[in-house]
Amino acid sequence: MEYTIQELSRLSGVTTRALRWYDKIGFLKPSHRSEGNYRCYGPPEVDRLQDILYYRALGVELARIGALLDDPSFDRLAALRSHLAALEEERERIQGLIDSVRETIFTQERNEIMSDEKKFEAFKRRCVEENERLYGAEIRAEYGSGQVDASHAKIMGLSLEQHVEWERLGKEILEKLFVAVSSGASPEGEEGKEITALHLRWLAVTGDEYDVRHHRGLAELYVQDKRFTAYYDRELPGCAKFLRDAILHWAK
Repeated sequence: MEYTIQELSRLSGVTTRALRWYDKIGFLKPSHRSEGNYRCYGPPEVDRLQDILYYRALGVELARIGALLDDPSFDRLAALRSHLAALEEERERIQGLIDSVRETIFTQERNEIMSDEKKFEAFKRRCVEENERLYGAEIRAEYGSGQVDASHAKIMGLSLEQHVEWERLGKEILEKLFVAVSSGASPEGEEGKEITALHLRWLAVTGDEYDVRHHRGLAELYVQDKRFTAYYDRELPGCAKFLRDAILHWAK
């Protein structure tokens, strides 16, 4: 089976923008070009993209993924077994989502009304648990358990509207970072200023009183901790560094 870039994007959920960038940096090159100069991807490329997505889901940064896949000793079966083990560890974390769906079905069947806050409680809880699992030790050491627990409580207390806005701002930050880095913009330019302002709005949604030290310290973690870096660099390397540099310049 062969796919065009549009078809592979629809199949995988990876944007065509990201696929073109992967081609440019040699991360995932098409098998060949059609007569019309369209990128074409065959089974080996589909498998490689699947491997990329598995590693990304586990928080591995792009540069590390490329090194792993290009290593002559790479054993795909062994890697898949490792992925399976890691994903099985995630099973408990999504149990809350399963319970939420079951409760929704139950209320629908009984013609009962579930509050909007209840509908999104599992998603907020998953966000808190993910943050704790990935970064809990570091942020507790840096800011203290009291501040971290208070921050988690504020996330759980977000209204439906606040939760939607918080997620929307997070996605907008990622999109603007991609555009800024891929265009060669400077963190000290208008793009960096705009992204810093967006990041500040994202932080403010949870109701925390603004602390420039906290803001700048969080920015440093984005490049010091590979898990933060992997999140921001998941489509384009350099996004985490751009965000850090922009915040350090513009956050006063």
